Amino acid sequence: MEMGDPPATGKPPFDIATIVTQLRDVRESWRQSQGHAGEFGAHGFPSRLTIGRIIDVLSAALFPLRLGPPELKMRDEDQFVHTSLETALPLLAEQVRMELYYVRPERGTAAIERAVTAIVEELTVRLPAIRALLDSDLEAAFNGDPAARSVDEVLLCYPFTVALIHHRVAHELHLLGAPLVARIIAENAHSRTGIDIHPGASIGESFFIDHGTGVVIGQTAIIGNRVRLYQAVTLGARSFVTDAEGRLLNTPRHPIIEDDVTIYAGATVLGRITIGKGSVIGGNVWLTRSVPAGSRVRQTQPSINIETADPCDPNEWASL
Repeated sequence: MEMGDPPATGKPPFDIATIVTQLRDVRESWRQSQGHAGEFGAHGFPSRLTIGRIIDVLSAALFPLRLGPPELKMRDEDQFVHTSLETALPLLAEQVRMELYYVRPERGTAAIERAVTAIVEELTVRLPAIRALLDSDLEAAFNGDPAARSVDEVLLCYPFTVALIHHRVAHELHLLGAPLVARIIAENAHSRTGIDIHPGASIGESFFIDHGTGVVIGQTAIIGNRVRLYQAVTLGARSFVTDAEGRLLNTPRHPIIEDDVTIYAGATVLGRITIGKGSVIGGNVWLTRSVPAGSRVRQTQPSINIETADPCDPNEWASL
């Protein structure tokens, strides 16, 4: 032992009981300020870890031979999917139940239980449509990336696939009345992939994010069919509306991206603007106004140039 080292007593050089008491006081103060005194937390709170496991099981149910266990055979797919849903759906119902008790406890037990049942049953009914949408996303990635050798490679290797599976499920839960559980699903995907999609964002079929890292899609964004984004694209808000007391209002504030639009790496598209059908937005463009269908927007000095041109003509991009 070096001179000056504390004696090796096995006890910390401070009073843990005092710290425990102080932490309790801070918690109680915060709960009082948030209006969560009394029975706050009596029904629990949605768990990020549990919700992550639920989505992993649902992902395997959606793509059993690729995301399920390695020993699974085609003849056993239906039984595996059945077992997976029997496992995941009651766990999901419990997470939704916690959210509803947290947000609206005054509704009462009977009303909350009816809402939980309705949300989970409706999500279950929508799973085949979610799978069909995801199939269109995988095909869009395979057809749009010459480096992809198969749709299976896209499913197993591309980060946007993880993000889209999470988003397609989270978006339905957001619409059905479980926005907190949906947001946790989205943030789990964000942590895993670097792709940040708010569950409120509406995304059409055959969507593809190439590379993906750093993409941000805001809550009220509306994205049409066959849209392609590249890494570090932001579909964000330009400003926020407030009420008379300065509180932020949740109004439509993110872009509308029409069908067949491509947005290249690093582009920032802000505000409730519309990017017209078939437009191409070049890399690193900063765009805060609507552009008509067929536009080509590229970065120039000292300002952005907007042209209407054939988006399929490679000669139009010779100067980029």
